[in-house]
Order: sequence, then C-alpha cells, then structure tokens
Amino acid sequence: MGRWRDGRGRLVVHGERDGFSVPLEIATSYRARTRGLLGRDFVDGALLLSPAGSVHTFRMRMPIDVAYLDRGLRVIAVRTMKPGRLGLPRLRARHVLETEAGAMEGWGVRAGVRVEISVE
Repeated sequence: MGRWRDGRGRLVVHGERDGFSVPLEIATSYRARTRGLLGRDFVDGALLLSPAGSVHTFRMRMPIDVAYLDRGLRVIAVRTMKPGRLGLPRLRARHVLETEAGAMEGWGVRAGVRVEISVE
C-alpha cells in the first residue's frame, strides 16, 4: 500500500456500494503530482496523488471533489473545491483523490469509508 508508480489502476470503494470501482490514474512522481488535473475539462474516473496532504485548484477549469486518505486508505474528509482555491492541509492525510465535482457522492466516498487501489 502506498508504493505505486505513475500509471493506471482501479479505485475500489468499500462502503454503501461495496466493491464499486472506477478507473484511476495514479500520480506519484513530482511531475505527475504537480500537473494533476490542470488544463483538463474532464476526468475519466479519479486521480490519486501520492504522497499528498493538500491540493489547490489554481488554473483548473472545473470544480473538483477532493478526498483526503490516511495511511490505511480510509477517507478522512471529502471537500468540493471551486477553481482558484487553496485546500487546507490535513494532518493525517497521506494520499489525495481528485475527480469531477459531485462524483464522489455518487460513488459512496465519504469520511470513514475505506478504499482500495488496484494497479493494472
């Protein structure tokens, strides 16, 4: 857990919709984390930034949902951020998930839910 490389995988949500999964982009290098969702109009699934404890939405084109994950991949908090905002760092956060605004609610991602990352 937490030893991924840049690439693709699946995000599996263990909550109300147990076993629900979506496509996932994994960004672990400094370059990939810095680029994130900048310049995109949409995202297919979600983006995992690791390691990360906070994010910003400067120069983004769309509002996003942000989920802060602890070391065990349990969701600490979920926030919706408009473009041009700076998110506060979360003390226990080790990873951050980003996706289009509103998607995480539909997936059942909320505080306390555990997620799983499977690499393709």
